[in-house]
Amino acid sequence: MTPALSLCPGLSLCLRHSLTPKNPYLYPGFMESILKQYPEQFIEKARAIRALVFDIDGVMTDGGIFHSNKGDELKRFYVRDGQILTPLRENGFILGAITGRQSELVRIRMAELKVDFYHQGVKNKYAMMEDVKREYSLDWHEIAYVGDDLIDLACLEKCGLGFMPSDSPAYLHQYADIITRAHSGHGVVREAGDYLLAAKGLLEKTIMNYKNRR
Repeated sequence: MTPALSLCPGLSLCLRHSLTPKNPYLYPGFMESILKQYPEQFIEKARAIRALVFDIDGVMTDGGIFHSNKGDELKRFYVRDGQILTPLRENGFILGAITGRQSELVRIRMAELKVDFYHQGVKNKYAMMEDVKREYSLDWHEIAYVGDDLIDLACLEKCGLGFMPSDSPAYLHQYADIITRAHSGHGVVREAGDYLLAAKGLLEKTIMNYKNRR
């Protein structure tokens, strides 16, 4: 006998949608599903993290730089990267950016995101991170670092948890703990932030806090 659902080809699709949670982050165990995307041994490392430090070009942006005829520099930022910084800050994370380039546009964006510190024109990021550690009383194992290229390697190797975008040079991936699914400028920091919150059991609380803001 032909199943009744075959009378309406679109019905099965409708049923699947009706049985799917309205928000995938509301079903039991959703945090575990996020954590299982990455090697289990990094969860304990993530729970010790107190600070998230990230590069700008190739992490917060896709690495592209646009120049107008007047010499103005333009960059594209991903809004969801910035969005996750608010709940991280509300949960006590220290947030900062270290970049090798100078850019007024980036300074404005970092001020808008209210990061705790922002250092630009840095050629030795490891030395700068040593200064940051002293200023904020941090140990290396308490720092998560997000970088995408050669200038970031020393920090990625030394920090408690190192993230690299999936489209960074493949031969550098060995120096990071986690290679994000996101590409540069398309949610790398968001993915790192979600992971840190989930590892500490804070992501569900964050979602409910936003849900109840009425």
